[in-house]
Amino acid sequence: MRTMKKVLITAGASGIGREMVCAFAKDGARVAVIDIDQAALNALRAELPAVIAEACDLADLAQLEASVNRCIASLGGVDVVINNAGIAGPTAPLEKIHPEDWERVMRVNLGAMFNVTRLSIPHLRKSSSGCIINMSSAAGRMGYPNRSPYAASKWGVIGLTKTLAMELGPAGIRANAILPGAVAGARMDRVLEGRASTSGRSIEQERASAMANQSLKRFAEAHEVAAMALFLASDAGKTISGQSICIDGDLNRSV
Repeated sequence: MRTMKKVLITAGASGIGREMVCAFAKDGARVAVIDIDQAALNALRAELPAVIAEACDLADLAQLEASVNRCIASLGGVDVVINNAGIAGPTAPLEKIHPEDWERVMRVNLGAMFNVTRLSIPHLRKSSSGCIINMSSAAGRMGYPNRSPYAASKWGVIGLTKTLAMELGPAGIRANAILPGAVAGARMDRVLEGRASTSGRSIEQERASAMANQSLKRFAEAHEVAAMALFLASDAGKTISGQSICIDGDLNRSV
């Protein structure tokens, strides 16, 4: 009989995170979600009443520590931690970015990942299937003009993930990063709007430009990213660790 996995997902109330919650719940896992959006959490709970939901600003360390500890206690431990939370940050040349905007991106995209993982590791050590999945981005393997805080944070995710794999491998805990490219949905629409406002081109021109930079002429879907997370956390992925896995249609340039 298969053991029910205990899964903690940050930013799991909408977008890619929500698809991950649904995928793991459908697979029979017990899932806890931390998200800043209370309304989205309420909607998720209405669809999946068994989900443990915590409203939290992950940029606030006190809130983060309390929420993570409550989630793990409610789950009765944790087997899989998915660090999905991240913010896009400003779209501007570096010299026009305010230091507070830079720092907030780092605090959410890297700081929250560090702290959620730090609090989870003692519990993952007790699991027979410990797994950490960190969400990076195509921006984590190439430059990204006018998005320096975001790109820097996502490169940082790769280094953190590889280090976690090396540190935790002897305990049987795996760590991998997923690097989505353009994913269809509201967030991508906002990115295209930001690019258009900077370049002076139309949103449709920016969409065509983004598609021109990848071999497969379609954006990924959120459920496809969720399927990769489910695979990495499964027994089928039990020897995969320290990897940066791209889901980007063979993206060869960031703009």
